[in-house]
Amino acid sequence: MINRIRAIRKQQGLTLADLAERCDPPTTPQTVGRLETGMRTLSIDWLNRIAAALKVEPQTLLTSEAREATMVVARLSDSGAEPLSSPREAIAPASLLGEAKLTVMEVSASAGEYRAGDQVWLRAMDDAETPRAINRDVLVPRPGGRFVFGRMIDRDAQSVAILPTGAGQRQTVVTNPAWVAVAVMLVRKL
Repeated sequence: MINRIRAIRKQQGLTLADLAERCDPPTTPQTVGRLETGMRTLSIDWLNRIAAALKVEPQTLLTSEAREATMVVARLSDSGAEPLSSPREAIAPASLLGEAKLTVMEVSASAGEYRAGDQVWLRAMDDAETPRAINRDVLVPRPGGRFVFGRMIDRDAQSVAILPTGAGQRQTVVTNPAWVAVAVMLVRKL
């Protein structure tokens, strides 16, 4: 198994010292460097410590030698597509988000800005942060195992008001929802 500590650390813009400081208990940049390069054995304890410091699941840090890594080779800027000075490994969306509770909704029929085949990645929010989701797309469970998805237009202590994505639909009010998940990433096949 090959570890992906360096790729994830660089994706998050951290130096060896930053990651070493984030570890609990803190360690040295040299130790992190040795773990990244395989000069030091990546034990389960180190795997868990590094994963917690990077805010990813421990299994995200490992990859198989049999599977070739997907690489980021270019960036699109104002002047067009440019090569990266050094290609880097692409990290899966769930790993980038580093969120504890993610949910995915598949789109089977185009509605609003969403197209059939899209995946909408959502992050569960706690009650205190749901007011910040006003004017953002959310998924909310309803009684009977159903859901409502759309733009949150109002939130009070007991209910949320959602404007569905389809044209001409009326707002839906859900009283005491079990949870509210805000859209954080759209994955679209071309």
